[in-house]
Amino acid sequence: MKIDTSIVISTYNSPEWLEKVLIGYNNQTYRQFEIVIADDGSGKETFDLIEEMSNKVFYKIQHIWHEDNGFQKSQILNKAIVACSTDYILMSDGDCIPRQDFVEQHVKYREEGFFISGGYFMLPMNISKLITEEDINEGKCFDVAWLKHHGLKSSFKNNKLTASGFKAAFLNYVTPTNASWNGHNASGWKKDIIAINGFDERMQYGGQDRELGERLFNYGVKSKQIRYSAVCVHLDHKRGYKNQDSIDKNLLIRKETKEEKKVWTDFGIVKK
Repeated sequence: MKIDTSIVISTYNSPEWLEKVLIGYNNQTYRQFEIVIADDGSGKETFDLIEEMSNKVFYKIQHIWHEDNGFQKSQILNKAIVACSTDYILMSDGDCIPRQDFVEQHVKYREEGFFISGGYFMLPMNISKLITEEDINEGKCFDVAWLKHHGLKSSFKNNKLTASGFKAAFLNYVTPTNASWNGHNASGWKKDIIAINGFDERMQYGGQDRELGERLFNYGVKSKQIRYSAVCVHLDHKRGYKNQDSIDKNLLIRKETKEEKKVWTDFGIVKK
């Protein structure tokens, strides 16, 4: 079987969540992919989990790691991008369980000159904790009735889990957001990501994915939004790196990118 897609999953010391995510990828309808874990300095527990899962799942896992030196997600993502062995890269996080057709939808919609941004459905902590391997294998964590039984409230957003076919296509069309790269659920051609020099490694928590998308736009790559077709459930977690200083710094970099129509960062894969 020829591998034609690389899936980059970012993680940091969250083996309980990462295990659920890797189980999710073991249930995919489309199987011609590898997993590249972008690990921002996790400890032994994560290493042990990856070794265990490598012997359990059908797909190949690459573990790209560097020492823990604070929030360096952009840097480890760049290392993972370089390590990808295929022409097409799908990116998600180690706290996002993919629906069984997740990879299939990205492959179905991929096209030269475009990148794809999918959707995610945020789960509360209590449900995130109780999801088991069986629940993932049977698709229960995407079943609205099952989720409501465990406390999920009714919401229009629940359509992300129930929509399919024409309804999903219609909702993709009528509910657009600011089209950009979504780090939880996005994909594009490796050559395009390399051409803009990957992620800007100056960026801290919040917005580094959007800035990458903005440079892709400036480079001439268009976007497709399939928020109701390519879906993952986002497990809850603490956001310890989030602070106003890093957000302000990131917004300033993004402002420069947009105003100066930058396609290249001097702080990416290739260093000046």
